[in-house]
Amino acid sequence: MAERPYLLVVNGPNLNRLGQREPQVYGTETLHDVCVRVREVTEACGVAVKDFQSNHEGALIDFLQQHGPGSIGIVLNPGALGHYGYALRDCVAEVGRPVIEVHISNVHRREAFRHQLVLAPVVLGQIVGLGTAGYVLAARHLLDLWRRERGGERE
Repeated sequence: MAERPYLLVVNGPNLNRLGQREPQVYGTETLHDVCVRVREVTEACGVAVKDFQSNHEGALIDFLQQHGPGSIGIVLNPGALGHYGYALRDCVAEVGRPVIEVHISNVHRREAFRHQLVLAPVVLGQIVGLGTAGYVLAARHLLDLWRRERGGERE
């Protein structure tokens, strides 16, 4: 039996602390809560979610290399690696599937070191500053792309 289509939701450093770390910036929703919300959207389309979080760039790369090529797309919140993770950037550039980078806070309204996003040239798009809703928006867009790839109509 063929594996069900799946979307990746990949989170980088410190996102395991979502809901506890700086709630005034990142909100009170946990990473588990976010993944449940994304699953509600994808399951309605018959698409599973494989979610992964690591505080280590190499582990993120290993996961993306293993699961990325077979996915319908990738929602990626690289955390601080979005500002300096060149190895992650190289991995994303060659994964062969659409990637949408998500940042919960508006990084452009924060400290200057957060303004550079090194994945920008290699991702399909970015959603910044819309809170955890960015994950759901990214998932919906990737589902639409996947449906069009398969010749289906947008819902």
